Amino acid sequence: MSNPVKLIAVLTARPGQAEALRALLDSMLAPSRAEPGNRRYDLWQDQAEPGRFVLDELYADADAVAAHRATPHFQAYLAAIGTLAERTVFTLDPAAVA
Repeated sequence: MSNPVKLIAVLTARPGQAEALRALLDSMLAPSRAEPGNRRYDLWQDQAEPGRFVLDELYADADAVAAHRATPHFQAYLAAIGTLAERTVFTLDPAAVA
């Protein structure tokens, strides 16, 4: 049995790019949530720093993550994100998940 995979991405807008970053992240919501292996795709905004966002993603397994990364919407995101934000991604395996 394969394990689910959790991705947490922390994205901090570069100066003057917060609105463009938010628009890019918003454009990812519907197509990512529609992927067959996606279990969760939520966007959070930092209360203390409004230009910082956190993507909380959950996939059925590593194959679903690979499928997500191969989609046109993810490839467009990847092409744009470097100019809009600093990005840190954590790829997590379940340790003790309810």
